[in-house]
Amino acid sequence: MDFDVVSNSPEETIELGRKVGSKLKGGEVVAICGTLGSGKTHLIKGIASGAGSAESKKVTSPTFVIINEYKGRLDIYHIDAYRLESIAEFEMLGFDDYCQPSSVILIEWADKIESALENIDYIRVELYHAGENKRKIHIENLPDYIKQ
Repeated sequence: MDFDVVSNSPEETIELGRKVGSKLKGGEVVAICGTLGSGKTHLIKGIASGAGSAESKKVTSPTFVIINEYKGRLDIYHIDAYRLESIAEFEMLGFDDYCQPSSVILIEWADKIESALENIDYIRVELYHAGENKRKIHIENLPDYIKQ
């Protein structure tokens, strides 16, 4: 099911992420798309916090290291696909190895590698600029247990 929300500030985007993160069970892959500055990393900060990571305040986009890991109630793998040149490069990261029942995979710039996800059931989030701090957030394939 699709879900739409408007965020009026980075804090609201983080809070949305926190609500989603608190309901994750493990095994989820979240593909996060949006232009530069649209709030992808703020959303991930919230998801990490909601999933119990004490490191959520340290969440940054792993543009140069490609993958950051945050420990909490779940193992969170934060992948940044911005610098990846191909699907093969993404697969060489060992994506399948990160897909575990006790982990959540969050992929920034997922639109660059989305064809690699077509055989899995994933949550897709698209963030759009709607003003200086306002964002429209569209979520597809959100499981019922997260919407409650």
